[in-house]
Amino acid sequence: MLQMEVVGVRVEMPSNQPIVLLKETSGDRYLPIWIGMTEATAIALAQAEEPPPRPLTHDLFRDVLEALGVRLRTVNIVALRDGIFFADLVFSNGVEVSARPSDSIALALRTGATIYASEDVVQEAGVSMPDDQEDEVEKFRQFLDNITPEDFGRAG
Repeated sequence: MLQMEVVGVRVEMPSNQPIVLLKETSGDRYLPIWIGMTEATAIALAQAEEPPPRPLTHDLFRDVLEALGVRLRTVNIVALRDGIFFADLVFSNGVEVSARPSDSIALALRTGATIYASEDVVQEAGVSMPDDQEDEVEKFRQFLDNITPEDFGRAG
């Protein structure tokens, strides 16, 4: 498993489809995952460390885990089948639950859990960015610094 970091979310044009972009912490590969608008908003809010006026589902899930004395240890992006990514939530009590990567990432950002992706998934769907393309990534990071959750529309 490869440790990943969340670069951020953005809306792809012209399809108006949001993606979350992950990067290997010890490498030059990026993993783009197409997600829903609601999850994009949840991830953007968590990255901005802006609490929503009312708790979102991911905030509720974090609070329930805390109340039960269980910690989310890791999020593992484990498979890509027919264009659909699959993830597992791994909890401190040893329980593993299958989940969508978008929800898993939103929860990991709220709990501080580490995100991993299998080598197979990164080999299949990852994109290498040589040093000369790092400028594009920097532009993307600057874009993320200026985007607000409202840019994603109203969450469901």
